Amino acid sequence: MDDSAVAHPEPDYPQHWEADILLRDGGTARIRPITPDDAGRLVEFYEQVSDQSKYFRFFAPYPRLSDKDVRRFTHHDFVNRVALAVVIRDRFIATVRYDRIDAEGRPSDSGTDAEVAFLVQDAHQGRGVASALLEHIAAVAQERGIRRFQAEVLPENRKMVKVFTDAGYTQRRSFADGVVHLEFDLEPTARSLAVMRAREHRAEARSVQRLLTPRSVAVIGVSRNPQTVGRALLRDLLGSFDTEFDSRYGTAAPDAKGTLRAVYVVNRNAPPGTELDGVPVHRSILDIPGPVDLAVIAVPEGAVPAAVAECGAHGVQGLVVVTAGYAETGVEGRDRQRALVRQARAAGMRVIGPNAFGLINTDPDLPLNASLAPHLPGRGGFGIFCQSGAIGVALLEAAHRRGLGVSSFASVGNRADVSGNDFLQYWAEDDATEVVLLYLESFGNPRKFTRIARRLAAVKPIVVVKGARHTGSLPPGHAVPATATGLRDATVDALFEQAGVIRVETITELYDTGELLALQPLPSGDRVAVVGNSDSLGLLTHDACLSAGLRPRTPVDLTTAATGENFRIALDVALSDPAVDAVIAVAIPPIGTSAHAFMGGRLTGPDDPEMGSDDPEIAAALLEAGERARELGKPLVLAHLALTDLPARLRPGGIPAFAAPERAVHALAHAVHYAQWRRRMAEAEETARVPELERIDEPGARALVEAALSTRAAIAARTQPGGARITLPDAEARALLAHYGIDVSPTLPAPDEETAVRAAATLGYPVALKATAPHLRHRPDLGSVRLDLTGEPGLRRAHRELDALLGGAAQAELVVQGLAPRGVDTVIGATVDPAVGAILSFGLAGAPAELLGDVAHRLVPATDQDVAGLIREVRAAPLLFGWRGAEAVDTDALEELLLRVSQLVDEVPEVASVDLEPVVVAPHGLAILGARVRIAPLPVRSDLGPRAMSTL
Repeated sequence: MDDSAVAHPEPDYPQHWEADILLRDGGTARIRPITPDDAGRLVEFYEQVSDQSKYFRFFAPYPRLSDKDVRRFTHHDFVNRVALAVVIRDRFIATVRYDRIDAEGRPSDSGTDAEVAFLVQDAHQGRGVASALLEHIAAVAQERGIRRFQAEVLPENRKMVKVFTDAGYTQRRSFADGVVHLEFDLEPTARSLAVMRAREHRAEARSVQRLLTPRSVAVIGVSRNPQTVGRALLRDLLGSFDTEFDSRYGTAAPDAKGTLRAVYVVNRNAPPGTELDGVPVHRSILDIPGPVDLAVIAVPEGAVPAAVAECGAHGVQGLVVVTAGYAETGVEGRDRQRALVRQARAAGMRVIGPNAFGLINTDPDLPLNASLAPHLPGRGGFGIFCQSGAIGVALLEAAHRRGLGVSSFASVGNRADVSGNDFLQYWAEDDATEVVLLYLESFGNPRKFTRIARRLAAVKPIVVVKGARHTGSLPPGHAVPATATGLRDATVDALFEQAGVIRVETITELYDTGELLALQPLPSGDRVAVVGNSDSLGLLTHDACLSAGLRPRTPVDLTTAATGENFRIALDVALSDPAVDAVIAVAIPPIGTSAHAFMGGRLTGPDDPEMGSDDPEIAAALLEAGERARELGKPLVLAHLALTDLPARLRPGGIPAFAAPERAVHALAHAVHYAQWRRRMAEAEETARVPELERIDEPGARALVEAALSTRAAIAARTQPGGARITLPDAEARALLAHYGIDVSPTLPAPDEETAVRAAATLGYPVALKATAPHLRHRPDLGSVRLDLTGEPGLRRAHRELDALLGGAAQAELVVQGLAPRGVDTVIGATVDPAVGAILSFGLAGAPAELLGDVAHRLVPATDQDVAGLIREVRAAPLLFGWRGAEAVDTDALEELLLRVSQLVDEVPEVASVDLEPVVVAPHGLAILGARVRIAPLPVRSDLGPRAMSTL
């Protein structure tokens, strides 16, 4: 019986506690609450547990469960008594239970402690089952108001003691009466989160490894028609195994390690004795005599559930589902897709697809081509992941054309289960992968992507093409959380920037950048020497360097008559110069030599059949320079025109050659910026900090926000379209900001002249008079602001003018505000993106930010180095540092303000957005002239909960 179909009669059954999990060995299982319907499963489970494990659980021989025991262990109130089970193929493999107790250890309905106990079937011990159960039962207990677990363990039960001690929670241990007594707080700690993520990393990496390194593969849905998808998959798979097969079973000869590998064919309608491509055909995977690690499914959509069920019954570990007709077809297809994933995971299997192009592994010991690619790519250092079959074909073709090797490749289609995050976890552990190339069209879990990518990018480059940059639309079939559907491109840029991910625009640029990163050392700076035999090509390269933010030296022109020796000497000089970090060689065929000559009254060139498109002397000089460049740790690349055969000569020396200077420069610029990020991250680990700021009142801020969210207006706002974000009144917004030392310049209403005069007297002259109505806010171009009002006559005159211009002082919501010192107007913001988290933003007010989009972003919490980089990243930053002789402004005060805003939204997550505009930064100090704060109920942080697989 499918576990997903179990009836749950209890009205308060906590459906949200159910979760699919990955185990340590990469297998899958399901965690769910135990109900009265599980009596039979519990008894069967207990019968499979050894006497020793039973003794460890009950501290005495306990051979069987009584009817009373079964009732007690299956009937729970889901509040004070809770039990969870780990289920595979509808059978329990482990259970955990807690019972709430009071201070004296007696059953309680109100205590904050609970006793917890585990039981894991012996066959599944060592798979990380108990660790996963502990995470989930701890989360359940916290939800029910329990703050601490207690457990009693026999000293000889070392495995269970280790589960508790390794979890990372704050704990206390004592020993009495021959029993170890453990107590541990359930509040997540930095260590418990680190432990959880390390376990997640190992499990996800192992699950991908199992998919890529099967010892046996079955192709289900192979037809006698050679033009079908199933037949193509079989041919490609046989080509990757490249061995002779036993005609009786389809068993291959031993691989490089002496282990037998096998390919099997399944066709439900095949007559007995049928062979296809030399492999016997089985009518069902259940008829295959040996184990099957991976099944490739290419049957019609309606036959997939039966095929998956048989795979689960046979113990298959993973599926590649090429079949289409799922979420890409609409709502009904999405439901079928979810059912497919549930069915596979319940049987312990992971899924590539559906609608997948397939998997490739070029490991010479375990090669695999479970894809629609006709040939296995060459072995190399590129790990490639994409979400599109068409792009997958293009990526493989480009690698082949460039002579670049691949370590592993995955094109996952609808990525209903295995995702790019899983492959990033695997490539972090895979020594054969040196550079990761991604084509992404959507994010399933952006926050997790950022965390994993940041860790991986610290040691291996990640280069990404992100589709739908401007439309933001999702391809059909891509299931993402509602929070990630409207991910702004600026947010994606901030995510990539902070994670060290290199974003490029095209497939060509993806490989240009990846090739340079794979073949050349990372540059130590941005100083570039340009050397070559074409003045024009050198100048184009120089200009491209400037446009890319590099610092090129004046090009060295060797003239078109340059020989290989001229190149060798010039390149050696450039590489030896300590003021040079990278070298771009530029080359064209030498004019007037054998590459360009007059023959019979015509100018011949590289396209002439009698002429080559190569220069062996230049190639030899470049290869020699390449060795020298590696010794010095400096990248050397070539930009050439019309030397189409030269790249092949340079390939053995690992020198990237580009048929346009812009391509060479863009690839080098990406490498420079990535190297700078690596250095910043290494430095940040040692020096970056979040400073301890004065005037921080977190409890006061929380109390204000909680009171604001409990008002009748706030409660009503939650039911409105667009969510529950509530704009705080100005007074409350100023008070909240003040709790974090953020002082907004006071304003007083000026609905009429007399009130305006009294307000100015209170604030003191000089003052400003401005409109604050929503349609006029921050619109000085409409004449809604009057500055430098030094006395009553000028104030009265200004009030009359604005009253007439703006349709009345009350409608314009005029206010009087003290005049800020002169400086640079900036804008600071922080917005909580549900998919990514809080994002801190900075720009210069007015046209730079609004018209040109000159705004920089950082993920929160921001360090002192983050905010220092933030204000220097915008293109208009020179205005802050004394542009054209102006006095530099107080950037220290600006950085402190950014840190305060970051700390506010980080510590009080109900603050959904903060907008400070304008912030006038003067040579000494700054003034905040406008502020808006929006709040919302506390968002759910899925990344802080127990490990669970996506259920989209």
